[in-house]
Amino acid sequence: MQSQSSTTSSPRLTSKRIRLWYGLLVLVVAVFLVRLFYLQIIRHDYYSQAALAGQLKEYEIEPVRGVIEAHDGDKRLPIVLNETRYTLFADPKFINDPRTAASAIQLIIGGQAKDYEQKMKVNSRYSVLAKKLSKDQKNELDNLHLKGIGTRETSHRTYPQDSLAAQLLGFVNDEGNGKYGIEQYYNDQLKGAPGRLKAITDAQGVPLLSDQDNVLKPAQNGRDIVLTIDVSIQRQVEDILKAGLEAAKSKSGSVVIIDPNSGAVKAMANYPSYNPAEFYKVEDANVFNNAVVSSPLEVGSAMKTLTATAALDQGVVTTNSTYYDPSQFTVDTYTITNIEEDGGAGTRTLADILQLSLNTGATWLLMQMGGGQINAQARNAWHSYMTKHFGLGQQTGIEQGYEAAGFIPDPIKGYALNLQYANTAFGQGMSATPLQMAAALSSALNGGTYYRPRLIDAFVDKNNQQTLVQPVISRRRVVKPETSKTIQSLMEYVMQKNHVLYGLPQLPAGYSIGGKTGTAEITKPGGGYYDDRFNGVFVGFVGGDKPEYVIVVRVNEPHIDGYAGAKAAAPIFSSLAVMLINNFGVTPKTN
Repeated sequence: MQSQSSTTSSPRLTSKRIRLWYGLLVLVVAVFLVRLFYLQIIRHDYYSQAALAGQLKEYEIEPVRGVIEAHDGDKRLPIVLNETRYTLFADPKFINDPRTAASAIQLIIGGQAKDYEQKMKVNSRYSVLAKKLSKDQKNELDNLHLKGIGTRETSHRTYPQDSLAAQLLGFVNDEGNGKYGIEQYYNDQLKGAPGRLKAITDAQGVPLLSDQDNVLKPAQNGRDIVLTIDVSIQRQVEDILKAGLEAAKSKSGSVVIIDPNSGAVKAMANYPSYNPAEFYKVEDANVFNNAVVSSPLEVGSAMKTLTATAALDQGVVTTNSTYYDPSQFTVDTYTITNIEEDGGAGTRTLADILQLSLNTGATWLLMQMGGGQINAQARNAWHSYMTKHFGLGQQTGIEQGYEAAGFIPDPIKGYALNLQYANTAFGQGMSATPLQMAAALSSALNGGTYYRPRLIDAFVDKNNQQTLVQPVISRRRVVKPETSKTIQSLMEYVMQKNHVLYGLPQLPAGYSIGGKTGTAEITKPGGGYYDDRFNGVFVGFVGGDKPEYVIVVRVNEPHIDGYAGAKAAAPIFSSLAVMLINNFGVTPKTN
């Protein structure tokens, strides 16, 4: 019975298998037909375009980089422009005789034929042979009608003012990227966004002229930038700085001039400089750095202006305060002394501290912040003014790359803290950039508002619509308004007493000029100070009833007799102050 049941079920199973295979066959055919319909009807255009890939190449449309302008009195003057140049490229697929083509190219643009030949053999459909070609060279090359060789229009940076404000501006490298200065800081805004096009080629690979029908995505040109810099001021500052450094037998130095009532930088100069259009010729990369913002130094006695400001603002001293100056103080077993011309021990005033540049006087001011001695209270109070009020020890936020923060020692942690802080009171054992000192002094003089230093006045879009950059207030109530008036008067007093020493035989009548020197020892790499190497600093202002320009001068290692601050930096300041009064509309005093 079992064998009979097995025999009768076999035809039924066979019939089921046939129907199953038939159903699968119908399904496969249906899928094939649907796929064929999709490819031939629905996706016809897509695959037709893909089939032309051998004759269509996708290229990038280079955007026009934004122009950089600066003020020139009431006008605006372009100081960075774009120049049309041409790039020579090859499509190796269509080049049958690289050696002959390379030789023909070399006769027109120079260079090494073997280099061009090598580039024609790379495994790429787009190989750059040369850049920055002139229009005449482009026309000669196009007239050769070389298979697989073409030219593209490109733009390159040109600097009509040559080396003017070079470190501030930076440069654009061969890859089209900004390096250093404004060019790097605002690279994305200046550069814009590239577009895409399809350059149709003939059968020999020679690119044909493209038109708007070939543009897949239009380029977005970069934004133009207007700087706060005044070109005329900048040019004269650079001339005065160079002459002053030569007179001081110094190899390098810097100047920054800032509007204390807005934070706008009017001039920012370094020497030595370079031509951004020829950046590739620079052998020492340090020349690219903007030392005004990237190179902090111990500022020496120029710091005493801020020490006096802090003591006045806390109310621990007044302009009528006097004290007995012993001509030396012992702090943490170390002796603090003055320069030889301090006049010896005696009763001194706040004005004497600045005019005679007394280290002991700055130490005494710090003592007053601690109730009569240097202690944690004094250190914390002075640290608060240096960092939270004057913004030292932190970046200002200026629109420049590689800005340094400087250094302010911790008031609680460390060794010989009282000595460290006594040193900071007269500008040693701390460091700040010239820009930080300019911004700090501005806040001390303008009534107590810390404006973030800025180099940008406006952005301009493709429709020539201008967006003004408003002053940014980082801190208010840095000092009281009456403190500002007092420190202005004290700095004027210093200039009145010392102007001949500072290289200014006669003060211009009717104007307010104040300042303070700084001569700082230079630290050794392993610690300690050199006995015979100094930097000179001068911080000051010029104006009428209120300061209109704050100026900071730095002279690195002058090789002349006398103190670096007074003999090297101060004469540069004096020339700058007179230049601003004579040529740039400083408002005279009303009384």
